[in-house]
Amino acid sequence: MTKDVMIKTLSDYMAENGGVMSLVEYKSHGNDVPVKDYLLRRAFGSWSRVLSVVKKRYPVQVTVKEVKEVKKPAPKKAVKKEVKDVK
Repeated sequence: MTKDVMIKTLSDYMAENGGVMSLVEYKSHGNDVPVKDYLLRRAFGSWSRVLSVVKKRYPVQVTVKEVKEVKKPAPKKAVKKEVKDVK
């Protein structure tokens, strides 16, 4: 697998899973990742360099899901307490 194919595959994987990941997040996916982290780091030197190459060659474009508007509850009316004079 060439460096370019590794980066393209990584970029596609990150786009599917919500965006750019840190090394810890990437490792947490276990065997589900397309390219092992140690192969990427061996080819590029460090994880930050891997991310910078991804950003330059194949930027990760994340689609934003439609967010439903949440209605805020009506403000509560202030309750007045009656004060009784105790004599």
